[in-house]
Order: sequence, then structure tokens, then C-alpha cells
Amino acid sequence: MDQYKQELLQFLSQYISENRLAKIEHIAKERTRYLSIAVEDIYQPHNASAVMRSAECFGIQDVHVIENKNKYKPSKEITKGANNWLTMHHYNAAENNTLDCIRTLKKQGYRVIATTPHEKYSMIDKLDVTKGKMALFFGTELEGISEDVRNEADELVRIPMYGFTESFNISVSAAICLYQLTMRLRDSDIHWQLNEEELLDIKLEWVKNSIQRVELIVQEFQKRRGI
Repeated sequence: MDQYKQELLQFLSQYISENRLAKIEHIAKERTRYLSIAVEDIYQPHNASAVMRSAECFGIQDVHVIENKNKYKPSKEITKGANNWLTMHHYNAAENNTLDCIRTLKKQGYRVIATTPHEKYSMIDKLDVTKGKMALFFGTELEGISEDVRNEADELVRIPMYGFTESFNISVSAAICLYQLTMRLRDSDIHWQLNEEELLDIKLEWVKNSIQRVELIVQEFQKRRGI
């Protein structure tokens, strides 16, 4: 199957510009799954969109979306196409979608890190990034993280604040945390990049996203290979 994907990628690459292909190659090498984010019941489209856009800009590949009460509705005007380059995971079919997401991530070896404004928890810059993969959870605009996230979290962290306001907007919180953690990862000896199989899959997906009516071209490729 890897040989098939490699040949398909090579075939499709002739339908995009050399500049686009070079950009895809460069950005794919900067992507990470060592750090992922999960958002729980965000109901304001501009917040949902801003979180997605920040994740893409900081090189996060996976966004996990928990939809218990609210459907995740990003705004195209704010995302600026970020969703085309992310892998989105939606949790909306279980009795408790929050627990479904948490259990899925823990099975994949992620530590669940919940963000909270309360003073008794550790600062985000003190989070040990060397202990393994991290899934950073953000809660709703009004209530923050749910009790399920709080109870199941491996660690709770907060962003330092020095004003009267109780908390940052969720999209601002996400951007601050992602900047802090991705900078530390990139300055470390941790292997935070995608592996070869993941790189191939991501590049193939992105090349497909760059081609109009790509399904017809894939069909032509398969016809030539006798599939």
C-alpha cells in the first residue's frame, strides 16, 4: 500500500506547481502529532475558527472536537482554509463524547492536559514536555473544562494572569499554550515530527486538496495501474 501511495503522490504531483509541492514538503516536515488539541462544546463560530487557525499555524496536525451540546461550526472567513490542512476528529455519536475522546487519546498514548484559570495548578511553562505525547484540552467559553475532563486529566495547567479579568478568551488561551509548547518542543531533542508513513499520508492528502476534480485524476491513475 505504501508503494501505491508513493506512486500516486508522484503521479498527482505533476498537476501542481513546483512551488506548491516544495511548500507542502517543507510544511509537512514541521508538522507534529506529539502535541494535539481537543476542544469541548465550543459554540461561538469565531472562537472555533480561531482555535483551528492557531493550531494549523503552529504546526499541530490533529484537532479533536467534542460535540456534546454544541455542534462545531467554524467560520471560513476566520479559518482562512486552515481546515484543509488539518486532520479533524469529531466525537458526536457516543453517550458521553468527552469520555469517548479522552479514552481514545489515552489509548493512543497521550497524556490529557486540561487548561484552567485556577491559581493552585501549575503554569503552562512548567509542563514537562519530555514525558510523552500531550493532548491539550480547552473547555467552553463560559464554564471552561467539564468535570469529566477535570477528573480524567493527567495534569492541570494554567496560563499566568496579572489582571482583574478571570480568564482569557478560549482562542487566545489556545494560541498562548500552543506557542509556548511548540517552541519548547522545537528547541528540544524530542522527536516531535511525523514519522515516514504519516508524512506520506499527509503529503498525499495535501496534494489532493490542491487539485481540482482530483477524483477523476485518481481514477485515471488507477486505470493505468489496472486497478
